[in-house]
Parts: sequence; structure tokens; C-alpha cells
Amino acid sequence: MAKTNPGRFFEDYSIGQVLHHAVPRTVTEGERALYHALYPARHALYSSDEFARSCGLPQSPIDDLAAFHVVFGKTVPDVSLNAVANLGYAEGRWLQPVYPGDTLRSESEVIGLKQNSNGKTGVVWVRTRGLNQRDEVVIEYVRWVMVRKSNFDVPAPETVLPDLKKALEPGDLVVPSGLDFSKYDFALAGEPHRWGDYQIGETIDHVDGVTVEEAEHMLATRLWQNTAKVHFDLTFRPDGRLIYGGHVISMARALSFNGLANAQMIVGLNGGAHANPCFAGDTIKAWSEVLDKAETGVPGVGAIRLRLVATKGGEPFALRGADGKYSPDVLLDLDYWALMPI
Repeated sequence: MAKTNPGRFFEDYSIGQVLHHAVPRTVTEGERALYHALYPARHALYSSDEFARSCGLPQSPIDDLAAFHVVFGKTVPDVSLNAVANLGYAEGRWLQPVYPGDTLRSESEVIGLKQNSNGKTGVVWVRTRGLNQRDEVVIEYVRWVMVRKSNFDVPAPETVLPDLKKALEPGDLVVPSGLDFSKYDFALAGEPHRWGDYQIGETIDHVDGVTVEEAEHMLATRLWQNTAKVHFDLTFRPDGRLIYGGHVISMARALSFNGLANAQMIVGLNGGAHANPCFAGDTIKAWSEVLDKAETGVPGVGAIRLRLVATKGGEPFALRGADGKYSPDVLLDLDYWALMPI
């Protein structure tokens, strides 16, 4: 009996299959320190217990994307170990903050399958939930990946395409219990711009850039126990180790501080695409577009929907070419909701 795990291939998935992912992870303050060492993350709510308490929370949570990466990493051995590419996200919701000391585990349900015309790969859609030690769901999202087939002779499964929302409605968003921005300290947060200062259609060049280092992206991927071969093994992808998409997301989000310092908490993920591969040596820059705004009914708290685009040194605000395809400089196109003081 084989003792090692070669990972699942496309033919190993079936609709309704539930995957209980291994290795729960207790997050600590070390998670925050490493996250802030890897990215220029400076949002005050995730940097200071005192600032978080002034906003009604018991302490500073772990960065939303750090929690996302922990949950995501657990799914890799079962979902994307043999993936060609991670293709997109939808219906992501952060349902409550994750604090140091919380233990996270993940489970996924297969909700869609479609074999590609080449008969060698197929697309798998899964809905993943991250749960804490009290079995409370803290994060849920859908993602889809292109996965290799091992046996090309296995017949294609019936195509099932999940019906996914193009974007979350404001009513789908969950504001953390106790959050209150009515006494928000803009000076300590780093910028004076509040929810009312942003206009739908406005674009923001975040100006700064960070060059991706080989060791840093592998450190990040190991930190979140992501075992995908394309991120480590040069014999698997001789053109270079593919940078984990979450590394690009976190870098772009951290860079967005310059112009969006008060977009504090990510609460919704409407969609996302890793438009082009990222490799060590690429310089990541970012820009944002305000897509929508909504009131939440919570004191001082507004919701803002943002498009976050990461490029490898490209010109800001250039997204697609005349052919409708992403510009070759675009690495990431992410659509998310964040909470901001009104």
C-alpha cells in the first residue's frame, strides 16, 4: 500500500465530494510579525491592540489576508497539488476576525467540474470554509483551478458549472461584532481620507513598488503550508518558480495603504483573476478603482468596493488591450469589499 500522497488529479473529483483538509493551525502573534516582515503592511487595525480596542474590538486581529492564506494553504494538497493554475475566486466572505490563539482548519466541497477540450486537464470548482476551534466559520470562498488528468482514457465527467454571484450585495457582508468607527483616529491611521471622500469611478495610483525576492516568496508559501510544486520545484517548472498568487495579493493590498490607509477590514471577495504569472525579479506595483459604496448601519462604518490591480511595473490604470485580454503587465485583478470610517 502506497504511503505517500501524489495529490488528486481531475478524474479523482466528483460533484458533492467533501474534502476535510489536514493539519489544523494555531495562529499566534508570530503570524503577524512574519506577515509584516514579508509585506509593507501598515493598516493600523492590524498593527495595534490599542487602536483595535478604540474601534470596539477586543484586540488587533490577524490580517484578513493572513487568515485567508492559512485557510487556503490547507486546501492545496487536496485541491491544487497537481494544478496547472489557480484561475479565480468568487463569493468570498470574512465572517468574523481571527485572533492570535485561534486554531483554523479547512474543508471544501466540490461544486463544479468541466473537462477541457484537450482531454488532458479540467477545471474544478470548490467552496472552501475555514473554521476555528469553536467550529465557527470565519472565512468562506469559492475558487476554481485547472488540474491535470493522470489517466487520459478516463471519460469526461458531466459538466457542472456553478451559479456564482458576480458580486456580493452589501447585505451579504458581515461587520464584526462590536466594530465602531465613530471615534476613529485618522492621525494614527495615517491618512485623513474617509468613506465620503471617495467617489465611484475614482482611480488611485498607489505609487510604490516592491521587487519580489525568490527567498521571500518561498518563505511565505512555506509559512502557510502551501505545498504546490510550481512554487518550489524547478524541475516541475523549468522557466522559474511560480510566485504564489496569494503573495501577489498580499503585496498589492499592502501597497494600497498609500491612498487607502483607512480601508481597514476586508469583508468580501467578489472575484479575482491571476492574469499573468509572476516570477522572482518582477517589481509589483498597484492601483485601485472605486467600484461601489454602501452604508452598513453600524456606527461610523461604511463599505467600499474596490478593484485592486497588481502589475509588474506597468503603467497605472492600463488593464486590458484592444483585444479585450489582460495586458501582459497585469498580474492580478481583484474585486473586494472593505470597511472604512464614514
